[in-house]
Amino acid sequence: MLQLARAGDTAAFGELCRVYENRLLRQAHALCGDANLAEDLAQDTLVEVWKSLHRFNGRCRFFTWLCAIMLHRHRKILRQKRLLPWPALAGGERREFSTRASQQEAAEPWPDEAAQSREHAALVRRCVARLPRKHQQVIYLRFSADDSLEGIAAALGCSVGTVKSRLFHALEKLRQMKELRVDLAGVTSKVGSV
Repeated sequence: MLQLARAGDTAAFGELCRVYENRLLRQAHALCGDANLAEDLAQDTLVEVWKSLHRFNGRCRFFTWLCAIMLHRHRKILRQKRLLPWPALAGGERREFSTRASQQEAAEPWPDEAAQSREHAALVRRCVARLPRKHQQVIYLRFSADDSLEGIAAALGCSVGTVKSRLFHALEKLRQMKELRVDLAGVTSKVGSV
């Protein structure tokens, strides 16, 4: 399909869009925090993808490339309108990147646990939003788009070493944020008392 779309086949491109549209819309909603703005962002992204499809070189996964274009479109919208905040990793539909490493239980959490989890996720989002934009990008692509370091490097047009460095520094800055240390200390003390 991708080869046909690159050759100008609009039906093949439409099929590609259908494959990725729901996932792209969830990511757009995570960036914007608003369903209407997310739809506009996803649509703008797909238009930009159609225009620049010839530039996809296959060095990263196609969805990672879509996400990188969406990040660029989102930044452009922010610069133009100055209306949308950059709530990196916002959105209740997606698990927070900080909990990705830990296994979640299959059972539904208790209401107090769910509320505590939402509060922690909101705190993490606020802390990530305070990071420099280049660190927000690698956090987003690594933990939301779930791509490899090589794929992220290809999508951002930088070296794997640069991605590793940015990811290391972003996570280190998050570890140093007092709010997260206090929040995590509270969580671990509650877990230890159970």
